[in-house]
Amino acid sequence: MPKAKTAYVCQQCGHSEAKWAGRCPDCGAWNSLVETIIESKGRSLFAATGPRSQPLRLSDVGVDSLQRIDLPLAEFSRVLGGGIVPGSMVLIGGDPGIGKSTVLLQVAIQMSQQIGPVLYVSGEESVRQIKMRAERLAVRDGDLYLLAETQLGTILEHISQLKPQMVVVDSIQAVYLEELESTAGSVSQVRECANRLMAVAKAENVPMFLVSHVTKAGAIAGPRVLEHIVDTVLYLEGERFHSYRLLRGVKNRFGSTNEVGVFEMRPEGMVEVENPSEVFLAERLTAVPGSTVAVTLEGTRPLLVEVQALTSHTNAAIPRRTANGIDYNRLLLLIAVLTKRVGLKLDVQDVFVNVVGGLKINEPAVDLGVATSIASSARGVPVAADLAIMGEIGLSGEIRSVTQVEKRLNEVQKLGFKRCLLPKQARRDKLVIDGVELIEARSLGQALEVALAPVQRET
Repeated sequence: MPKAKTAYVCQQCGHSEAKWAGRCPDCGAWNSLVETIIESKGRSLFAATGPRSQPLRLSDVGVDSLQRIDLPLAEFSRVLGGGIVPGSMVLIGGDPGIGKSTVLLQVAIQMSQQIGPVLYVSGEESVRQIKMRAERLAVRDGDLYLLAETQLGTILEHISQLKPQMVVVDSIQAVYLEELESTAGSVSQVRECANRLMAVAKAENVPMFLVSHVTKAGAIAGPRVLEHIVDTVLYLEGERFHSYRLLRGVKNRFGSTNEVGVFEMRPEGMVEVENPSEVFLAERLTAVPGSTVAVTLEGTRPLLVEVQALTSHTNAAIPRRTANGIDYNRLLLLIAVLTKRVGLKLDVQDVFVNVVGGLKINEPAVDLGVATSIASSARGVPVAADLAIMGEIGLSGEIRSVTQVEKRLNEVQKLGFKRCLLPKQARRDKLVIDGVELIEARSLGQALEVALAPVQRET
């Protein structure tokens, strides 16, 4: 089979070169020349052969009901928007060892039991290695076919012969196309392989899952166009030394990107966590300075998490600031507000903040919980065990409102907390939650007076 004609095209200015160069000779951009397949010039692209597509009036377009495929893993279905859409392509990324292959093998086995043959293509492991992983999963075997192959042409032939109901490719960086001279994992290989797999998925109406490596920064490895090609992009997050994992959607053409699935990594595979808040607070110690319960929102799911802080006197010229689970710059901002607006002497204190469970929280609604933990540790006064906290902190020390307050308060009530500290006038209508006393605060100083009141100490 003759190889396609290729050229190296600059991604910045479009300049074309026959050979690769580190710098574009036209615009001067570095590392911007990418190998690209060139269309044959045997006939003009504008030859008068008649249009191959016809425009349709909007009112004439029929809309068929979207039949999703339900998954036994409800948390996985939640992130996908309610199930797997036939003909869709889903890209899942995450750090090495986080559990991408494990959760997709579980999904593949369950789908093979439910809808028919499923093809699992692995370019990095042998079929024996996959078999060993499948034996420890808490699911029985189904109509699952394993294929250890990296050549895309061979993979497409097997798909055509087997006609599976779902395909998993692990990983897209290991697959290569013989028509390109570049190595597997290069920009051109990843883009062209993804395009051809997408064409098969749409033509055969087969859902397809791609596993992708990530860079040191945590982004999907390869060209950015890879995320534009696929229908859904998921990230599996979590600390390798913690058992909990978050499956987060950042793109979804068939549903919302505001859903998050929570799993626990066990020897038998990924297990759904039905009540994450209760799990994250299970080992919490009460009456200990520096520990608070903050109410956050992961997608549309409210979570109660324990935020721990520790302050320690230091003789160093520059005190240490360590943030685990929250943004480091956000921690510096909160320390500055506590120093300037509340008068805490944190310039001679090392400050350590940790979100229990290995969670990474970017929502500003946990600001008040983090600040209260720091103040509690610095003053040596514990926060009441029945108090939950939510609120964003501004640079003036004001407590700003947060979104979906009622949903957060329902989670607070569900877990048995008797009081909740929240921003004043969080909503125009008066909220009433049975069994939960709502304490409003306008400033950080007022909030700390309530949270660290001596009468609220645990005995």
